[in-house]
This record gives sequence, structure tokens and C-alpha cells, in this order.
Amino acid sequence: MKRILLYINQFFGQIGGEEQAGRTPELIDKVIGPGILFNTLLTDSRITHVVRCGDNYYAENMEQARANILHMIEQVSPDLVITGPAFNAGRYGVACADLCQAVQDYLHIPCLSGLYIENPAVEMYRQEITIVSVGKSAAHMKAAVTTMAGIADKLLRGEQLGFPEDEGLIPHGKRINIFSEKTAAQRAVDMLLAKLEGKDFISEIPIPHYHSVTPAEPIASLAESKIALLTSGGVVPLGNPDHLPAATAKFYKKYDISHIKSLRSGEFEIIHAGYDPVYANQNPNRIVPLDLLNEAFESGQIGQLYPYFFSTTGNSTSVSDATRMGQEIARELSEANVNGAVLTST
Repeated sequence: MKRILLYINQFFGQIGGEEQAGRTPELIDKVIGPGILFNTLLTDSRITHVVRCGDNYYAENMEQARANILHMIEQVSPDLVITGPAFNAGRYGVACADLCQAVQDYLHIPCLSGLYIENPAVEMYRQEITIVSVGKSAAHMKAAVTTMAGIADKLLRGEQLGFPEDEGLIPHGKRINIFSEKTAAQRAVDMLLAKLEGKDFISEIPIPHYHSVTPAEPIASLAESKIALLTSGGVVPLGNPDHLPAATAKFYKKYDISHIKSLRSGEFEIIHAGYDPVYANQNPNRIVPLDLLNEAFESGQIGQLYPYFFSTTGNSTSVSDATRMGQEIARELSEANVNGAVLTST
């Protein structure tokens, strides 16, 4: 019987939610959480060990967490490693995918994970690891584990995986050559005829679809306009009292700037985990240019400055979460008759 090790976070590891997100990795020699369901569906193997780790700990200490967990896996020496499923959880997804790639690269043990298509980890790791396409939340746990267990059995039997759409996998984004009974010209004509007749067909070269955004009308007069400040650069009051995540943020915060002219070092800090914050911590106005906007207001270049700035971290944040946050912020600014906004990144 082949042995599998499962990696899960603190929530699926049954020790708590965000209050336990800082938990360090631990190796458990019994089956817990999704592992119980996996073992009812696997045919050629069993999960024998579990590693659980807090989402924040992995995100904020990635190199150390990765090294520690690899050492634990090496001790167990499983035949396969499964991470997740992480669904659309950003921090969890990045940890699952990052660990999966490390297991393959350093331990040379096959690994697979389960992620929702919009999880930020997908674009970061899809070319290198096997990712099962799963639902958005844990409500899809049974379907996710069923597909993942089937893939696990195939990998352990040494079987060649089929096309992503047939196996339920997220494509690596790599093109491979296969033999076809029809020439390219015949296949192209068949697809064209199917399209003209309104029938279903599958393109051999799928084209990515991006949402288009209609630009706002130009501001007629800055001197008569109210301007707001926004950032995805992770600027927060010292100590991060609202616990804004360093990556894969699902919320934003707004902070009162009506009584200050600039953001001072020692009063504000950078918690973004995607860039070196040294110079920004020395002068937070480099990310949120409050000082320059106040100068523009005092000189009459702009009519008014909105009394709050909005902050989140764009690092690995999913498109769906970013869209939702943008809509919420836009709604507030619209209701406050704000005419324009300065949005800074990193």
C-alpha cells in the first residue's frame, strides 16, 4: 500500500481560524481533516501523515516554513504528497502550491494540489505543478477530494495523465504535439462550420478573455475637484492594528488623514510582503503621497482632499477579491461626490 502525506492549514487542521494563523508547522502521525475523506476514496494508497501550518506563518516566513516542512516530509518519505485543497483561499493556496513545487524540486516526490481557477497561486505555479481545478469554497470539498484522489491513484500507478479538460486539471499553459487523423486545414474548416451552425466546438488554441474597463471621463477642473488617495502598497498605522494581511488580502481599510499633512515614519509602516519596504518605511509618502496632495490643495491645484485614504495589499490578491474591493471603495467615493482618485501601487 502506497503512503501519502497531506498538507493542510490551521482551519482544515481543526485547530481554529485566523486566531491560529500564526501556528508553526507540525507533523501529525494520524489522519485528520480532509484526510479522512481522502482515505475513503483512494484505492491504491492511504494518507498516513499530515502536516498542518498556519496560513500567516507560511506567508510571512516562506523560506523557513518551506525548509521545515520539507524536513518533516523527508522524515516520513511518502510516495506522494497532496496539498489542500485550498479552493479560493489566497494565503493557503500560495502555501500549497509553493510547497508542492518544492517537494518536486528538492525531494523528487510527486505532488498535487487543488485550487480554484481564480486563486492567485494558479498563475504563479500552474506551469510547474499538477493542480486539480476545484470549486470556490469548502462547500465543494467532496467533489474536489474525489477528483484529487483519482489523480493521486493514477500518479502512484505511474499512469500518464490525459488532457486537462478530461482529467479535471488546470492546464500548465504548455503546448504539446499529438497525432490527428485529420489535417490542420480539415480541423479548422470543421470548427468554422460548427461555429456558423451554432454548434459547440473546442478551439485548439484557446484565447484568454479579459474584462474591459471603460475609462472615466476626464476631470474638467482639478481646482474644483475632490480627490481621494488609494493604495495597494500595504500602508497601515504602526503596529497594523487592523491586521491587514501581507499578501492575498480579502479586505481593505481606510484611515483618517484629515488632521495630518503627511505620513510620518514611526507612525505608519509597510506590511506588504511583495517588495522591500525599507525606503517606504523611511518615508511612507513614497507610497501614499499625502504630502504632495496637501501641497497641491494649499496651492489651489486641487479643490479638496478626501479625509481618508484606503489601503490594501495587492500582493497575490485574487482578481475577484480586488474587483469586489474596488467596487466597494468606488461606491463610497461616488456617494461622497469624489471627482477623482490617485491609486498607487508598488
